[in-house]
Amino acid sequence: MNAADAHQWTEVTDPAKLREIVGEVNPRAARKERPRLHPRDRQWLAVSPYCVIATADAEGNCDASPKGDPGGIVHVLDDTTIAVPERKGNRRVDGYRNVLSNPHVGLLSIVPGRRETLRINGRARVVSDAPFFDDMVVKGHKPILALVVEIETIFFHCGKASMRSEIWNPETWTPEALPSHAQMVTETQPVTETLEALTEYYGAQYEKQLY
Repeated sequence: MNAADAHQWTEVTDPAKLREIVGEVNPRAARKERPRLHPRDRQWLAVSPYCVIATADAEGNCDASPKGDPGGIVHVLDDTTIAVPERKGNRRVDGYRNVLSNPHVGLLSIVPGRRETLRINGRARVVSDAPFFDDMVVKGHKPILALVVEIETIFFHCGKASMRSEIWNPETWTPEALPSHAQMVTETQPVTETLEALTEYYGAQYEKQLY
């Protein structure tokens, strides 16, 4: 089965039909959105080392970008404002370019080992410097940019997806099922380097370039 068989698919295009299939929203889930940070949100963000930021440009072309740092990557400015630092990376800036034309963003904050996640939606802007950059120094390095998000909605998302996937169960981890990152790069990207050179590049010295 592939996309060529799409004529056999039953597509849902009507919101009423969608609700009929999925069912009515759980009242507790319907009420859980908040417009500002709760102390428990702050506690969560203070220990979370990883988040994914979703953006879209003015035409609706989407991007989701992971961000990682030591615990507390999402910096709290006040009860309705957070900032996420940008570190040295691949310089594609897909998400930042999106924000320049469409400020709406979604953020998924993750704490390793916890089933639930914290979801934040809001409006963002790209900041190149501010006094709070001093509070986001890691290993002596300030962020090169920050994404400042004015929170519109925030809520905890239940852990069913984590439970179904068993993502935090080491017994289910099979990283060896895939070739090395260097191998995948040579097979999926136009590169001039040899596999040996890329293997060395993505080896121990790669971690020295994080900041």
